[in-house]
Amino acid sequence: MTESVHLSTAGTGAEYVAPDATVTVKVGSEHTGAQYEIFEIDAPRGPAAPPHSETWSKAFYVLQGRILVQAGDQGYDLGPGASISIPAGTLNTFSVLTPSAKFLAVSQTGKMGDLFADLATADPTDFAALGEISSRHGVTLAGSTS
Repeated sequence: MTESVHLSTAGTGAEYVAPDATVTVKVGSEHTGAQYEIFEIDAPRGPAAPPHSETWSKAFYVLQGRILVQAGDQGYDLGPGASISIPAGTLNTFSVLTPSAKFLAVSQTGKMGDLFADLATADPTDFAALGEISSRHGVTLAGSTS
């Protein structure tokens, strides 16, 4: 069993710079037997990531600011204290409505952390590479046949 007690204090955790946010791993899959992960997302206002779906379920819990989450054909305006769960396979994205937002992302499995780690190594302007990385990790971009 790989599960162990894990403490993550303020300002700690592996940090990845994704194209649309800075992601800090608060609880990695290595501490939960790959059952779930928790990330702190710090995102500035800017263009949203392309709508996409993942092979895992996830949830967001807003700490600061406001985000607009597009899930399926619905938009959800979330402020501090609000949360949303997004089932696996649901087309989704988020955009920041305030100058910046901070929220927690909780995902099932260990796949989301692996995705963030790989995205952090890519050139954020190389859309072909970003698409290939996403596809390799079970993420399908809207309009893609991957």
